[in-house]
This record gives sequence, C-alpha cells and structure tokens, in this order.
Amino acid sequence: MIKLISVLLALSIVVPFTAYFVSGKKHGKKCLFGNIIGFFSVMLVTVVALFSGNIALAEGADIASAADGMKYLSAALATGLATVGTGIAVSAAASAALGALSENEKIMGKALIFVAMAEGIALYGLLVSFTILAG
Repeated sequence: MIKLISVLLALSIVVPFTAYFVSGKKHGKKCLFGNIIGFFSVMLVTVVALFSGNIALAEGADIASAADGMKYLSAALATGLATVGTGIAVSAAASAALGALSENEKIMGKALIFVAMAEGIALYGLLVSFTILAG
C-alpha cells in the first residue's frame, strides 16, 4: 500500500511537469493546476487510508494513538505556515526598507525594526509548536 501511494505521489508530480515541457511551455497554468489537484488528491487518499485502520503495523511496533499523530501534524503545520508567512512578510518589508533606505540613510534603525517584527512571526509559530508538543 505504501509503495502504491509513493508511486502515485511521484506520478502526480512527474506527469504534469512532463506535459509542461512537452507542450512547449504553452499550457503552464493548466499543468500547474493538474499538479496541485493530483498531489492533493493523492494526499487525501493517503490520509483516508491511514486513518481507516487498514494499514497494518510491523510486528513489535507500538501503536501510537490518533491524538499523538494529530499533535505532531498540528505542530508541524504551525511551524511551517508561520515560516511561510514570515517569508512573505520579510520579502515585502525588506524590499520596502531597502527602497526607503536608498532615499534616506537616517531611517536604517526604523527599517530594521520593521524587518525584525516580520521575522518574529516565525518565532511565534515555533512557540505555538512547543506548546502543542508539551501538552
């Protein structure tokens, strides 16, 4: 079952990219949409298969509860989404700070504060993850 899911996941990535390069890069949005739909449909099938209880564990492996799995998944999502948000915020704040700094060199301290505030989002996500894992 795991091998089948791995093959489907690889195909959901390889097939749209192959179609993109074969079509001469004309249908980029359609290929990207196909990639997204294929990837998330395989992930949905994987989650349903894992939580249905049909996949057997190896002998001697202890069974982790669904609550433990959801705890780790939510901690990973908190950290991952916070860092994605940080990347978006820093890209906007840093480019604006560099533009303002090129016009007036006296505002470097203010510009650094705004960039540092955007980077604080990642720290908050990490703190939330630690709180989830501790509880």
